[in-house]
Amino acid sequence: MRDLVIVGAGGFARETAAAVRAVNDARPTWRLRGFLDDDAALHGTTRAGLPILGGTDRLADLPDAAVVVCVGSPRDYRARRRIVRRLGLPEHRYATITHPSATVGAGSVLGPGTVLLAGVVLTADVTVGTHVAVMPQAVLTHDDRVHDHATIASGVRLGGGVELGLGAYVGAGALLREGVTVGAWSLVGMGAVVLRDVPPGEVWVGSPARRLRAADAPAEPGGAPTAAERAADAPAVPVRPGDAAVPDTPGPASSELAVPRTVGS
Repeated sequence: MRDLVIVGAGGFARETAAAVRAVNDARPTWRLRGFLDDDAALHGTTRAGLPILGGTDRLADLPDAAVVVCVGSPRDYRARRRIVRRLGLPEHRYATITHPSATVGAGSVLGPGTVLLAGVVLTADVTVGTHVAVMPQAVLTHDDRVHDHATIASGVRLGGGVELGLGAYVGAGALLREGVTVGAWSLVGMGAVVLRDVPPGEVWVGSPARRLRAADAPAEPGGAPTAAERAADAPAVPVRPGDAAVPDTPGPASSELAVPRTVGS
């Protein structure tokens, strides 16, 4: 068993803790040490029966612990990426958490730091990048591609061949027609029915979904991502066990090698 800490102490963090406990009930895998949160008022308290150990600076005292970053909301869905960038940890430090009731179909690939909660279904050949949050009962069908730091809320249904861009947020119960694309950092509102492509950086709502406004762009250390960065920051090329690591698709913001991903049976 390996030590695991969860960054964040809100609802998503507690849901992930419940998923980790379910994993351990099926097969002991993780020693869940507790939460890390930079809100000093929470330090020394407990959430979901686990201690809040301190801020993220405590990671220096836990060099062998795996980490999963569980923050973000529709009000600030860049938060997960912002924290991952600030932590600067290598990808091998990040855990991939899959609730035992989730289904990961053949040929599907999950990046480090990604969380699948209860009842999620990936049918076949679904590619999910790093630090993606997939909430309960979401269904991703054949050949979907979900880029890094995206969020898929509960009950979402993606038709085949859908692509969610870097950091995209899809609200609870939304339906996306096969083959559509949601651009980087766009938000699809809860219950929306998306029948055509959503450009980057927009909020779409309704049935059929239409543009409401430009998406908010909370300030980030070092500035918000540029257009070139958004285009380059796609999921790494999937590497299956036994394959050699290969470079990511070349781009101005990506020069690292791909790492092994969790692969469906």
